[in-house]
Amino acid sequence: MANSYTEKKNIHGNQNNQNAQMVKSFGQAYIKNSKGNIHCMTIIGQIEGHMVLPPQNKTTKYEHIIPQLVGIEENRKVEGLLLILNTVGGDVEAGLAIAEMVASMSKPAVSLVLGGGHSIGVPMAVSTAYSFIAPSATMTIHPIRLNGMIIGVPQTFEYFDKMQERVVEFVAKNSSIGREKFRELLLKTGELANDVGTILFGEEAVKEGLINEVGGLKDALAKLYELICEKRKTKKYKIKEEEKNDPAHNNTC
Repeated sequence: MANSYTEKKNIHGNQNNQNAQMVKSFGQAYIKNSKGNIHCMTIIGQIEGHMVLPPQNKTTKYEHIIPQLVGIEENRKVEGLLLILNTVGGDVEAGLAIAEMVASMSKPAVSLVLGGGHSIGVPMAVSTAYSFIAPSATMTIHPIRLNGMIIGVPQTFEYFDKMQERVVEFVAKNSSIGREKFRELLLKTGELANDVGTILFGEEAVKEGLINEVGGLKDALAKLYELICEKRKTKKYKIKEEEKNDPAHNNTC
């Protein structure tokens, strides 16, 4: 009995150490309980793409996030993903890559925008099955920018438009906002000093159809556990149907 208790205590201690290491290294945590085993992933600061940002910048590295998403999808123990965002945006292709992976996952996922989900953070916020935004949080919608040398030819502007279209297409597909309305918000003047675009607060983002609901951590967790419960019921139903249709299961001894 004593050995069993010691083993359980050691296992519990190892899991706590692993969670602490995940939070420290990647800002992620694995939560296990009867309602569902979920993985909490954070998208913070600036999304780092192909170029390494200065060390003083808070960054989310896409080469860390993408393997984690693959692991979550393939891990049978993980039943859902909670994606928490507080980001200023960053690399367009890296952000879209993460958003596309989240959107293509088979497991339930819920996003929560805290503080801000700006720029390329917008597609990432809408990539989940259901999205929340805190009342005080904001989302900045603006056209794509490009750093470095720009060649002043028509082809450059066509390239910009094609890149922008990728973002518009993804957001319109994964939220309730229409393509034209999103483009209108992208090109709106007067809200951003020396720039074009729109700043949406929590309730405004919901009103425009960009985010599903205003809420906080409690609401996001409740929705995720609800989706996990629905997934469990569907899974059990499929197993029963397979057993019913499989002659091997109908044989009696």
